[in-house]
Amino acid sequence: MSADTTGGADGDGAAVSRETIPERGDQSLLEVRDLDAGYGDLQILTDVDMDVADGEYVTIVGPNGAGKSTVMKSVFGLTTHMGGTVTFEDEDITGLRPEEIIHEGIGYVPQNHNVFASLTVRENLEMGAYILDEVPQDALDAVFDRFPILEERQTQKAGTMSGGQQQMLAMGRALMLDPSLLLLDEPSAGLAPDLVDDMFDRIDAINDDGTAILMVEQNAKEALRRCDRGYVLANGQNRYMDDGDVLLNDEQVRQDFLGG
Repeated sequence: MSADTTGGADGDGAAVSRETIPERGDQSLLEVRDLDAGYGDLQILTDVDMDVADGEYVTIVGPNGAGKSTVMKSVFGLTTHMGGTVTFEDEDITGLRPEEIIHEGIGYVPQNHNVFASLTVRENLEMGAYILDEVPQDALDAVFDRFPILEERQTQKAGTMSGGQQQMLAMGRALMLDPSLLLLDEPSAGLAPDLVDDMFDRIDAINDDGTAILMVEQNAKEALRRCDRGYVLANGQNRYMDDGDVLLNDEQVRQDFLGG
């Protein structure tokens, strides 16, 4: 089944529509091709193509129910695979279990239930390195350098922390294995407005230090403002792909997906 190709066109500053999305496989860290996926017998994604280059910052936006989070979960082995391939660092990881995908160098921060509420901050971070024989002190120090509040609150139960602090903890735990690619699902969801910019700044800094980012974000305008490239999904299919600022300034994309 082919994706919807209505909307913007290549050229004149307009976003690239589905029918002209170029393949970037030669330079891709992550390559998703013709992905069909869902939950049980329910198909959500159809023929989805997506790439993330080494060190790139890519955002997925689109309306509610478009399949954005399902893309993230599919990359991380949390959905029913129905077709297509997911390749990471030139290795086919299609159908691997999450614990195997972690070994490949991908970290994942889900939107909900992303900390162990009954464990302390430090125990949560140590869980991020559970596949290793011992917790690497240098990785722990690096997380504390990035999120000083976590060092201050090491002995605090994660469930008693604020939403923003829990989000930092979830990202810190995912960074304990120094992944090449970090998947972030709605990192600003539920945060107070004055904390959203700070969260985006922290994500920018993670990317600036060399970690590639693939992010789903409800705050589409701000996400596109900051990322290198963006994908617009609708009804489980690719609709547009282009540089973040091109999508942000495309009249059709703004009208259809960004609220004008």
